[in-house]
Amino acid sequence: MVQQRDLRSTRRRAIAYALLVALCLLLLGASDTAPMRETRQGIGFALAPIQSALTGTTRSVTSVFSTITQIEQLRRDNQALSTRVQRLEAETRRLESVGVQNEQLTRLLGVRASLDYDTLAAEVIGRQISPAERIVVLDRGTEDGIAVGDPVLAGEGALVGSIMEASANRSVVLLLDDTRSVVIGLIESSRATGEVDGRLSGPLAMIDIPSTDTVVVGDRVVTAGLQLGDDIRSPFPRGLLIGRVVDVRTDPNTVVQTALLEPAATLEKLEYTLVITDFESVPVEGPAASPWPTLERPSDS
Repeated sequence: MVQQRDLRSTRRRAIAYALLVALCLLLLGASDTAPMRETRQGIGFALAPIQSALTGTTRSVTSVFSTITQIEQLRRDNQALSTRVQRLEAETRRLESVGVQNEQLTRLLGVRASLDYDTLAAEVIGRQISPAERIVVLDRGTEDGIAVGDPVLAGEGALVGSIMEASANRSVVLLLDDTRSVVIGLIESSRATGEVDGRLSGPLAMIDIPSTDTVVVGDRVVTAGLQLGDDIRSPFPRGLLIGRVVDVRTDPNTVVQTALLEPAATLEKLEYTLVITDFESVPVEGPAASPWPTLERPSDS
């Protein structure tokens, strides 16, 4: 029985195979006939919308991926441009700073050319502007020829102070507005003199001006170059600009008046200075010399 069933199954498979082969041969033979061509065209026409939709979908997907790629490229380009702009802005600021420095150094060179003294340019590397003192630190010292007491100028040729400490490679400047600073000033218009004292807040004070002398707001005040006493010469050359009068205070009960001065140099924003290195400010030997000849007293004999 089993063998008969196997033979029938084998026979059926052989018949089906033969029928499939015959059908394929018939289709191959009829594929180039007019009816088959029309059938293929009809099927193609019917399936055209589906094919077009599939093609459009494929193009849309491709376009989306292309757009994403372009956006990413644009983002990278924008980041690169932003970085370049930041670098250019930093370079612009650096060049502006260099321009300001060159301008300040140019003014210093102009001041140097107008002086009859040896000078040394120095950069401010530290400052102490506090309620207690007014000092700045320079990047030059005794190895460069700086000594204690040397006058210090700003780019406008205005006096800013004097060297109070000096080491090998740096020095400390006592500014005019420090309370320890004292300068004998001269009002250019009236030739009146007075003591210019530093103040930690507000303008400088020029005190002990004779009340008989005229002091006007706007008057220029320069160093007088006078002796401070019988045994000390002026620590500053004559004619250095100190500042301008901004107020005058008088008291009818006194014989002197006070002028308030605005310093010619911006003391709290100094960046470069000019140090006069060959001005002699030494004690005077013996009593102050009299400008008049000494007459010998005749003897009684």
